[in-house]
Amino acid sequence: MAEDHKIVVANDKGEFWTDERCYITELHNTEASPEASLAVARVEVGVTTQLHSLTGVIERYIVRQGEGMLEVNGVRRKLMVGDQAVIPAQAPQRIENTGSVDLEFYCLCTPRFFPESYVNLEQ
Repeated sequence: MAEDHKIVVANDKGEFWTDERCYITELHNTEASPEASLAVARVEVGVTTQLHSLTGVIERYIVRQGEGMLEVNGVRRKLMVGDQAVIPAQAPQRIENTGSVDLEFYCLCTPRFFPESYVNLEQ
């Protein structure tokens, strides 16, 4: 009988700092599942992430802690716990932690995030 599923062994990378000015914990990002990736981003109080876009990748933010001001294509919108945002591929984006605790949100990317898709728009 052919195997119709894949098991992905947990990575031991844990949370890591990025040049985007936030911490990332990758929950799911593997070649075995190229259609999507899932991570948790953590932005410290008062920090605004780097203005960037993702080439060919649609990103969704789902806020799980804190609050922030999301900017997409120059339009700013407040996000709070439970709020979700769908960010089109190639759209300039960044988020500012406007709250009193670390801002944490899930980042669901389709197709999966890969470093070559990241474009720094502050250079």
